[in-house]
Amino acid sequence: MAEYVPTPIQWVREHVERYEGSGGTQSTSLLETGLPCIIVTHTGNRTGAVRKTPLMRVQHGKSYVLVASQGGAPKNPVWVHNLRANPNVEIRDATEVFQMRVREIDDAEERARLWALCVQAFPPYEEYRNKTSRTIPVFLAEPA
Repeated sequence: MAEYVPTPIQWVREHVERYEGSGGTQSTSLLETGLPCIIVTHTGNRTGAVRKTPLMRVQHGKSYVLVASQGGAPKNPVWVHNLRANPNVEIRDATEVFQMRVREIDDAEERARLWALCVQAFPPYEEYRNKTSRTIPVFLAEPA
């Protein structure tokens, strides 16, 4: 099994440690938002290392929508490249853990429908979209 390599971003690393260290009973919302988040465990596309990323929880049936907004930054977060190279992920939603497979949403109609769900779950996504010139990648994690 590959080694887990924590992110160098301190607040993210600490959030993941609290979330997982509690078995999903603590730190299940993202910082001061009070809104639920999930932990996505994925494989580094260059290193093969295990990576863990907290994302806002946007549930769609038994699937999860993963939004690579990075707060509207000009570049995609690194995890986008990981998911494109290695679509098998693990999603921790509080105390439940699911093996899933992601696919990037390219179809305009499906993307618009899922984007509306994302903005409903976390309204700042719309602000982030307006703030950046890039198209924010959206993935759907579905049961494996």
